[in-house]
Amino acid sequence: MTATPHVHLLPQTDQLRAIHTIIRDRDCAREDFVFYARRVMRLLLEHGLDLLPFTKKQVTTPVGVTYDGLEFATKICAVPVIRAGEALEGELRDIHPGIRIGKILIQRDKRTKLPHLYYSHLPEDIADRYVLLLEPMLATAGSALAAIDVLKDAGVSEDRIIMVNFIASPEGIARVGAERPHVKIVTSAVEERLNEHAFMIPGIGDFGDRYFGTTDCGARA
Repeated sequence: MTATPHVHLLPQTDQLRAIHTIIRDRDCAREDFVFYARRVMRLLLEHGLDLLPFTKKQVTTPVGVTYDGLEFATKICAVPVIRAGEALEGELRDIHPGIRIGKILIQRDKRTKLPHLYYSHLPEDIADRYVLLLEPMLATAGSALAAIDVLKDAGVSEDRIIMVNFIASPEGIARVGAERPHVKIVTSAVEERLNEHAFMIPGIGDFGDRYFGTTDCGARA
């Protein structure tokens, strides 16, 4: 794994590896892919939320005793990168009902291979918030960096961006670390490498297509 203090890899338990074994299988049924991917996404989101700042808060329990607890110290919002990132959005809404949600649509130009911003709509006060950037796939990091720049242009400090990611390549992690070193990345797996076509190896196929059931998109290739 690429060594950087800004990458937070989920504990590589046997259970997590077993789940990855199911969802990486090209013969995995879509309903199983969705079910087990959701389990991992919950872990990722909980870990991402745990990286936010907290302040002390006291409450009185039903037996009249004071409990020294914590609460979020800042306003937060989430920004999924359409479309794969919207899978994480649904899980986050279950964990944190009422959270503000922005949207970014970035697609790679088929001719130039460069990311192109097509759409963004963000909360007006996003510059005052910590942002969970929901981007399941981090391969070359082109789209991720473009999304980060959209947030920075909106006034979000780089150290207030937490990218919640399903799988990442060493090359993508290294590029984000070099160009946006204060962005935190939470991921469940770091792949071996990118191949000559910039696909992650061993990979998972196209996460969005497999999750939403639009096409195999390389799952059987």
